[in-house]
This record gives sequence, structure tokens and C-alpha cells, in this order.
Amino acid sequence: ILVAVFHTQREREREREREMEVKKIKLGSQGLEVSAQGLGCMGMSQSYGVPKPEDEMIELIHHAIDSGITHLDTSDVYGPHTNEILIGKVIIIFYIKTMTYIGVSYFN
Repeated sequence: ILVAVFHTQREREREREREMEVKKIKLGSQGLEVSAQGLGCMGMSQSYGVPKPEDEMIELIHHAIDSGITHLDTSDVYGPHTNEILIGKVIIIFYIKTMTYIGVSYFN
């Protein structure tokens, strides 16, 4: 009976792990695989009030990566450039896919 109970508990743990796993998707014809859920990073360095403390944002990015997120959404206009610099302090260690916007122009 103990073995059966342990097996059942272990199966429940595995099922929970599968449910918590971040799903992956393939992009385009090249098949780049990224997490289906990404982390939007704009609010870390601009918009939505005062920029957040860098150490807290680095901790948040690490948490996202540890949770299975491999898609970070950033742009050179967030800051400007400070958002990409912030993310660069984290992803230099990890293999992460980063989405950025290019070709943004401002006209006066």
C-alpha cells in the first residue's frame, strides 16, 4: 500500500510539473522555438511611471527565465536603449530569444 500511495503522489507531482511547464511554439519557416508566453520589458525602463529599480528588474527577468520563458520583448526606444542594456546584463549568461523592434523613426 505504501508503494502505491507513493507512486500516486509521484504521478500527481509529475502531472503538476507538466501543467506548469511553459509551452513552446515555432516561429516562421526557420522553426525558431520560443516560449509561447513572453515577458514584455517596456515597463522596466520607461512608461508606466518611474523606471523600476534595476536589481528588482534583473531578479524579475531571472525569475521569468527560471520559469521557462525564452522570449523577452524589448526595443531600443524603451529608455531609449536602457531596456536593451538592462536585458543584456542578464542574457549574457543565458541563451534567450529576444524580440526587438527596429526602424522606428521620430519626425518633428
